[in-house]
Amino acid sequence: MLLQSLFKNNKSNMDLQHAKMLDGSYPAFSQFGSDIYVSDIVQTCIDIIATECSKLQPKHIFTNSQNIQQIPKSSLNRLFKFAPNELMTTSEFIEKIIWLLLMNENVFIYPTYDTYMDTMGNKQTYYTGFYPLNPSSVDFLQDPSGAMFVKFYFRGGDSYTLSYSEVIHIRKKFSVNDVMGGGFNGQPDNSALLKVLQINDTVLQGIGKAVKSTLTMRGILKINTMMDNPGQVAERKKLEDAIESGTNGIVPLDLKGDYIPLTVDPKLIDKDTMQFLQNKPLNWYHISMAILSGDYTDEQYQAFYEQALEPILIRLGQAFSKCLFSQRELDVGNEIIFYQKDMMYLSTKSKLDLLNITGAQGLLTDDQKLAVLGYPPLMDGSGGRRTISLNYVDTNIATQYQLKASEKNIQNGG
Repeated sequence: MLLQSLFKNNKSNMDLQHAKMLDGSYPAFSQFGSDIYVSDIVQTCIDIIATECSKLQPKHIFTNSQNIQQIPKSSLNRLFKFAPNELMTTSEFIEKIIWLLLMNENVFIYPTYDTYMDTMGNKQTYYTGFYPLNPSSVDFLQDPSGAMFVKFYFRGGDSYTLSYSEVIHIRKKFSVNDVMGGGFNGQPDNSALLKVLQINDTVLQGIGKAVKSTLTMRGILKINTMMDNPGQVAERKKLEDAIESGTNGIVPLDLKGDYIPLTVDPKLIDKDTMQFLQNKPLNWYHISMAILSGDYTDEQYQAFYEQALEPILIRLGQAFSKCLFSQRELDVGNEIIFYQKDMMYLSTKSKLDLLNITGAQGLLTDDQKLAVLGYPPLMDGSGGRRTISLNYVDTNIATQYQLKASEKNIQNGG
């Protein structure tokens, strides 16, 4: 429905053929199985990373020849500020693409745009939206000139063929496959993790059955007389009533019956083994127990940021920049940066201590100070200014001052 109105550049399959990879294979990929995603631990891990990334603030940045960064009033910044499309806010948009990336090891984003001629006669691009795609399968195709195209198949039966250069493609675990992240077939290779999750599920089911057994089997009622079935039922009912009505924990019985209690002692798995099984999926996503619980130190968040978040930030910025700007626009200083204002690993106190030391000595520009706090540069381009505290002086000046003070002291007979 919505996608049908978006794909204006849909190319006919005429004169297109499957692109052939260097290993002789043909890049046709189906979307991946979701076996591991039924695990609550896996979903929690992905949710933690996606939620953290949803705090990012994407910006179109221009760096001029004097190395001064500016934020232009572009269509990209207009979209990034609040809503990349009519269905999502910026935070929701980022969260969705991170979920798709971590689930599929690949995510495709389709930018919509209009073109126009400026007053200088140059062709300009005005971007109107960004849409995360969730195809069921994709084919990579080539035309006779060697240009690459990607054909998306969706679960509703629709398919669209687009120029690969006009699609933002972000990959994770980009290794043995030439064009897709994941394993050799362009799908997540979760076999190692799946084994651990299956064991974990077996353990959890075993614990549930063990707990249930302790609550059901409490004892045996031995009836000392020969009874028919109605009599046994009545005797058992009398015992149950006695148990329910007993206030002191003692069950009254007559001479016809004996109650033999059973001691149920189910053997549960030890703590270390349970911890090992739980840590396996956490390690898979580079998440510690401290991050999982939300009770972490600066150092623990720094490790999480550098291992799990920072590589995603870098790939987002590079993939968006590569697709949205021509080579000439990249050369003159245009790029997309995902600023992490609200996800820096240092606490506010640690950041302020850092700024007090380095900033007071004039080591940082205003824009660099803002970067420490995770903010983009000043929009008016004045962020290249350096300020210094008057409490600090040049070492040479300090030496001269001390020598003059010493000479004055000698002259005064000191």
